[in-house]
Amino acid sequence: MTSSVPDLRVSTSRTELITPEPAEALAGLLDLDPPAAWEPLPALWHWVYLLERRRQSELGPDGHPTHGVPAPPAAGQLRMFAGGRVCLRTHLRFGEAATRTTRVVRATHKQGASGPLTFVTVRSEIEQQGHVAIVDEQDIVYRPQGRALVARPDSGTADRSPAPGLVLDVDPVLLFRFSALTYNAHRIHYDQAHAAAEGYPGLVVHGPLQALLMGELMRRAGAALLGQEFAYRLVAPVFGAQRLTATAVDASMTSVHVLDGASQVTATSTLRPWTAHAPTRSHQAPHS
Repeated sequence: MTSSVPDLRVSTSRTELITPEPAEALAGLLDLDPPAAWEPLPALWHWVYLLERRRQSELGPDGHPTHGVPAPPAAGQLRMFAGGRVCLRTHLRFGEAATRTTRVVRATHKQGASGPLTFVTVRSEIEQQGHVAIVDEQDIVYRPQGRALVARPDSGTADRSPAPGLVLDVDPVLLFRFSALTYNAHRIHYDQAHAAAEGYPGLVVHGPLQALLMGELMRRAGAALLGQEFAYRLVAPVFGAQRLTATAVDASMTSVHVLDGASQVTATSTLRPWTAHAPTRSHQAPHS
């Protein structure tokens, strides 16, 4: 199977009014009161806005679009989410239009433990009131069918006792609701039989859901995400119903990780000062 390199010149854009309803829906999933109409949209909650709403005929058997930004590098390849970076320059506001422009900024081919991999970095810039409010980069990985993803054996076990954590109990209902909120039709998150066909032992917990959990711990603890880069990486896959816990590495709340039900580290994140035009960082092998 030959993989192609995505066209870096192609971009897509979408403009819509930022209304309270998607935030209310996400707050319900997180068991929170929604932000008031005069309050800014919480950090990372832009993931339920400005979504691509593809026609059913444009989806492949796995539920992902077969073309667009990003497009699979070869027919039939499986898609995974590896991590990303979010620079929050200013909060989005309700009642005002925003525009998202998305393009591929990098694509590379590498050899991983599960076979050949294609790493694609997708950058979205969200503007409101004529200014860029959010720069969001996501690292997507494509792999051939036929081999299960190899879990990283040294993801590590963390001691949860030194720092308080934020708990999220995931189950098929929550995974289905998060898929619906983010308009993510990838069947590995809600279709047990399809997840098994892709080589997974259970439903796959979304990478962005783990990133959101880490960001929520920082936000609720009072960490300043505005003007910072929130960088996160998925280091081990998470399958099936279990309790996830986001825990701070230290009191500064600049480094947070996620623990699964067996206290294994599955995702890591850091806050660092945002630098204009910072280069896209090198890719790591995926584990989610």
